[in-house]
Amino acid sequence: MAGDRRSTRLGVLGVVSLLLLGALGTRLWFLQVVDSASAQDRVIATRTRTVALAPERGRIFDADGRVLADNRRVLEVAVDWAVIKHDDARAALFERLSGPLNTPAADMEARYNAEFYSPLLPLPLAEDVSEQTAQFLTERIEDYPGVTIEETWKRQYPYSPLAAHVVGYMGAITSDQADEYQALGYELSERVGQFGVEKSFESVLRGTPGYVVYEVKASGAIVRELERVEPVTGNDVRLSVDLDLQQLAEQALQTQLAARRMISVNQVMDKGVPAKPNQPLSNYFKAPAGSVIVENYQTGAILAMASYPTFDNRWFESGVSGTKLSEVFPTYQMGEDGNPLLDADGNKVPIDPGSATLVNRAIQGQYNVGSTFKPFVAWAALNSPVDILEGGGANFYYRDTGAYKLESIDDSVCATGVKCEFRNSVDAQGVPSQYGPVRLQDALAVSSDAYFYRIGELIFTRNDRQPVLQELLRKFGFGSKSGIDLPYEYAGRVPDKDAKKALYDKGVLAATEVPDYLVGDNVQLSIGQGLLAVTPMQLATAYSTLANGGSVLKPEIAMEILAPGTPDSPTTPGMADLSRSKVVRSFQTAEPTRDTVPMPEDTVRGPILTGLTRVIRGPGVEWPKGRIRNPTGRSVFEGRYDYAGLPIAGKTGTAQGAASLPWNDSSAFTGISLDATRPYTVTAYLEKSGYGAQAAAPVAKCMFEGLQADIQLAPVRLSDPLDITDTVAAHDSYLTDTSCLQTASTDRGQRD
Repeated sequence: MAGDRRSTRLGVLGVVSLLLLGALGTRLWFLQVVDSASAQDRVIATRTRTVALAPERGRIFDADGRVLADNRRVLEVAVDWAVIKHDDARAALFERLSGPLNTPAADMEARYNAEFYSPLLPLPLAEDVSEQTAQFLTERIEDYPGVTIEETWKRQYPYSPLAAHVVGYMGAITSDQADEYQALGYELSERVGQFGVEKSFESVLRGTPGYVVYEVKASGAIVRELERVEPVTGNDVRLSVDLDLQQLAEQALQTQLAARRMISVNQVMDKGVPAKPNQPLSNYFKAPAGSVIVENYQTGAILAMASYPTFDNRWFESGVSGTKLSEVFPTYQMGEDGNPLLDADGNKVPIDPGSATLVNRAIQGQYNVGSTFKPFVAWAALNSPVDILEGGGANFYYRDTGAYKLESIDDSVCATGVKCEFRNSVDAQGVPSQYGPVRLQDALAVSSDAYFYRIGELIFTRNDRQPVLQELLRKFGFGSKSGIDLPYEYAGRVPDKDAKKALYDKGVLAATEVPDYLVGDNVQLSIGQGLLAVTPMQLATAYSTLANGGSVLKPEIAMEILAPGTPDSPTTPGMADLSRSKVVRSFQTAEPTRDTVPMPEDTVRGPILTGLTRVIRGPGVEWPKGRIRNPTGRSVFEGRYDYAGLPIAGKTGTAQGAASLPWNDSSAFTGISLDATRPYTVTAYLEKSGYGAQAAAPVAKCMFEGLQADIQLAPVRLSDPLDITDTVAAHDSYLTDTSCLQTASTDRGQRD
C-alpha cells in the first residue's frame, strides 16, 4: 500500500513538472517570436531618454505692432529624478543647492512632492537663474550630481499693466485642467495661458514642442544623442486693441473713479427722501470699479477694453512665492495682524467684490444698466406683435405726469400693499420729474421712465403675458455670450418666469418676492432694472447693432494671426515690424453672428437715433409751459465737445443700487458715432458712482475726443521694472489733463 502511494505522488509530481516546463517553454516562445518587437522596444526604452524641447511662445501685438507679450530666454536649474529618489541624498543635495539658488530646501522638496512635474524630464528647481549662478554650478558639477542647466523661455509684458485684462497671464496647469491638457499632449510641468488672450489663443501661441532622444547608461548618464526634432515657434497674434486708446480708457476710468470717491452725497438733497434712523445724511460715492469699451461697429473690432481694478500681469512671471501672490491678490479681508478676518461663525470674510482685480468687468460684470436699455425697449415696442402704441408708432404721444399707475391691477389689490405705481426719477427739488406729452424720441431725450413703464406693462398684458419683450431683446444679444475670444465671459440674464423661478429657488431674491413672473417685473425690465443682468460688452454690441443698421456682430479682440517670427522694429524698442509679417488668418470679416435685426429707417431706426442725438445736443421738452426739461446728456457735451468734428448720439443710464441709497447707484453711458466712416461705439460703466450723466458720460466724452484727435494723447511708454516688494496688484494711472472730464452738471443737477 505504501509503495502504491509513493508511485502516485511521484506521478503527480512528474505531471506538474511537465506542465511547468511546458508553460515556461510556451512563454519563451511567445517572447522570442510573438512579442519580440515589443520586448525590443522596452529594452531600448530602458536605455534611452526622451527630453522635450519647449517651443518659443508666439508673441502678442497691439494694432500698431507694440509688443504686449514677449519672450526672454532664461536659464533653469533642474535635477535628475534618479539622483534624488532616496530621502537622505535628496535632502543633502537640496541643502547644498539652497545657498547658490537662494531658495529654501523646503521649497525644492515641495516641487519634488508636487504631482505636475513629469517623471520623464529633469525636475526644475529654479527658473531664471543668473549667468553667474549657472557658471558656479557648472564649475562645481561634481558637487551637485544629477544637476543640469537648461535653457527655457520666460514670458514678458513690456507695457504692463496696460491691457492686462485683455492680454492675460500664464500659470501652471492646475489639477482641474490636468486631464484636458494631458489629452492635448502637454506635460503637466508646462505653463499655459490662464486668462485673457494668453488663454483663449493658447493653441495658437504655444507652438509645437520638439524633443531629443539620448542613449543613457543604467546609471542615467547620457552616452550620445540618437534623435533630435527642433520645436516650432508659436504663431503671433495681432490684437485690434490700440494701446494709445487703451491707455486713454484706463486713465480716464481711473481718474473719474478717484474723483467720484471724493464727492459727498447728501441723501436728502439727492434723493428727496427723509433720512432713516441711525443713517448718516451724507456719504461718499464708493466708486470701486468700472469698465470702458471702444468698438468699431462696422467690424466688431475692439479698439480698447479697460477694466478696473486692474493688475500687473508681470506678477505671475516674477518668481515670487505663493504667499506673496496671496498678499498682492487677496481673496479674503485681512486684519492689521496680517491674518484673515473672521465672521461671527468663524469663516473667513471674502473681499468686497468691487476690490477683485482678476475680473474683466467688461465681459464678466453683470449689471442693471438703467436707461441705457431704453432704446431696445423702444425697438421692441415698435415691433410688438400686438400694437401697444395705439397705431401711432414712434409718433404716439403719452402724457407723462411723473408717475405711472398699472392698468392691469385692480385698485382693491393695490390697496393691500401691492406696488401699483412707479415714479420717474426726482428732479433737483426732490419730486418726480414731469414731462407732459412725449413721443418716443422725446422720451429717450429726457429719459421719461413713465413712458417706458407703460411699454413694459402693455407689451406683457396685451401679448397674453407671454415673454414677447424678452424674445425681442434677445435679438440684440442680451442674455447670451457675445462670443468674443476672451475666457470667462458671462451670458447675463434677460428675466422671464424660468429665470425668476431659478433665482427664487436659490434664495437670492428678497423675502417679499414670489416665484411667479409678474407685470411689475416687466415694468422694471423696461427701464433696465429689476432682475436684468447685462455685461458692458453686451450693451456695446447692442448699440453697435443699432448704429450699423441691424447687424449683430461678434466682437473681435484679435485682428490677425501671424506666422511665427515677426521681426522687431529696427528703430523703435518695444515694437514689431508688421510690414514684414505674414498673415495666416484675419478676423475682420464683419459677419453677423445672429439674424439681422430689422431696422426700417423711417419708422424705427430714425426716431430712435433722433432721440439719442437729442440726448447729446437737445432739445429737451417744454413742460409745463415755460419750463424747459433738458435732455440728460446735454450738460456733459454742450460747449465742451466738438460735435462737428465727430457727431455722436448716446444714452445715459443710472442703475439704482441697494436700499435705494444714492451712493450705491451705478453710472452708465453708451454713445455711437453718426459718421459711418469713423464707426465707433463707446460704453462706460462705473459702479456705485452716481448718475449716468455725472460719472460715465464724461469718460465716454474723453474717448470720443481721443477718437477724433481733439485731445493730445499721452505717449505710451515701456514699463518700469516691477517692484516685487510692492503689495498692490497695480498702481493707478491718471490723466495729466482732466479737461475732457469737465462738464456743466453738478451732483444736485443733472439726472439719469
